[in-house]
Amino acid sequence: MMPANRRSVIPPTAWAVAGTVFVACFLLMNFIFLRRRYGPPFPVVVMAPVFVGLIFAAYVVAVGYVYGDARRRGMRHVMWTLLAIFVPNGIGIILYFILRDPMPVFCSRCGHPMHAGFAFCPGCGCTILPACQGCHKTLSPGWTHCAWCGRTV
Repeated sequence: MMPANRRSVIPPTAWAVAGTVFVACFLLMNFIFLRRRYGPPFPVVVMAPVFVGLIFAAYVVAVGYVYGDARRRGMRHVMWTLLAIFVPNGIGIILYFILRDPMPVFCSRCGHPMHAGFAFCPGCGCTILPACQGCHKTLSPGWTHCAWCGRTV
């Protein structure tokens, strides 16, 4: 069971829309099959509406995940959602997973989001990682020498 304070990445609206899409596809496929006098075999009549509905509902849930994850990462979530919807064959969703930003880290003093690897917080200026005095690049904890200029830390 999921903790109460942890929220799902997929918004509840996406789940509701996916359920509606499933029911609409299911009813539409059944309507199409029942209008025919000599339709497909019975297992196809039963299983095809379910599979078609699940495929479209899964697409809606994937678009909802793109929206929620892009928003959580501080990206342009509306742009990525529109790309996921309008770029055909799921290529927009695949592009999102290839090009998405890493999860931000937060400053321990002010809570400002930033990229991992910043030496200083862009919000309050406190030191996050030590920086080399010679080349001013970030140093990983435990280093005795700078990896870029060789200067002793």
